[in-house]
Amino acid sequence: MDTDQFLVKSDLNFIPKATYTWQTPSNIALVKYWGKSNPQIPKNTSISFTLNNCNTITTIDFEKKEKSTYVDFDLFFEGKQKEEFKPKIAEFFKRVQEYCPYVFEYKMTIHSENSFPHSSGIASSASGLSAIAMCLMSLESEINPDLSEKDINKKASFLARLGSGSASRSVEGPLVVWGNHPEINGSSDLFGVQFPYKVHPIFNDYQDAILLVDKGEKQVSSTVGHNLMHHHPYAENRFQQANDNLTKISKILQEGNIKEFVKLVESEALTLHAMMLTSNPYFILMKPNTLEIINRIWQYRNQNDSNICFTLDAGANVHVLYPKNEKEAVNQFIESELSKYCQKNQYICDTVGLGAIRL
Repeated sequence: MDTDQFLVKSDLNFIPKATYTWQTPSNIALVKYWGKSNPQIPKNTSISFTLNNCNTITTIDFEKKEKSTYVDFDLFFEGKQKEEFKPKIAEFFKRVQEYCPYVFEYKMTIHSENSFPHSSGIASSASGLSAIAMCLMSLESEINPDLSEKDINKKASFLARLGSGSASRSVEGPLVVWGNHPEINGSSDLFGVQFPYKVHPIFNDYQDAILLVDKGEKQVSSTVGHNLMHHHPYAENRFQQANDNLTKISKILQEGNIKEFVKLVESEALTLHAMMLTSNPYFILMKPNTLEIINRIWQYRNQNDSNICFTLDAGANVHVLYPKNEKEAVNQFIESELSKYCQKNQYICDTVGLGAIRL
């Protein structure tokens, strides 16, 4: 794999100080990535909708200092210094230092906030680490002006992946593929790429209502979950299934076959949870209200000939996916029927977005 393309090969013109702010989105995988090898290489290809309203806003102040042998940074999350978050970010800087040697030249002060609950299964690491990657690339593009916008986004996705695999899919949108796949031109295990084919209009403005069944910390971290795939009895079959489903969903997205979209997306969500149910040790990530919501969605779909469907990440919250032409009816259904299964009746109405935005 050609990681040398991301090394800094030209002289850098250091600047005394700079500040950059990026808003980067979360994403929701349609074909799930579950299982990886080092360094953050996926065992199967995945594809996700980039979200719009669920995002992280991160500001990094860079101040030039004497070059050191360690990365010097302070971290504030939602206005408070968060020492407990620092080890993960320190590990991220350690992984990217070979590709971003300038991190040893600056003191960094990071201010970050989410538009959604942290660590509740809405891919907060995806939006958070992609935001830091975009801030790093803003600095790099200023001290190395040879970079094109395409180069910046590609390297930002590459860097974000080293912190969180799904973060590679949060730089661009509306559909991003991560993982090398023979039928997706330009796809790579090293970074995410925009879905390269013309998408049927039905999927262009797709809706995602995130039902907050459980806003607490996840029962098991994604890293632990991925590691459980190393000796999983069904791992190889799962990886093959996911890659086959990527082929299928590519055709579905181009042709607009929404009934097949519903079947595949729900099957992928349930398969992800089946992997956790059959791992050693095993986990049940769904809550009773998750199952209530799923059954209500199935009932509503049958009774109303609807194209509503659900997907899940590695947690209890439910992403309700539906085309925009059903927005009014489905939102009424969520408010009247599904919201009672959410913590404090809370849910987030979101839609497909276009990726990172510099503020």
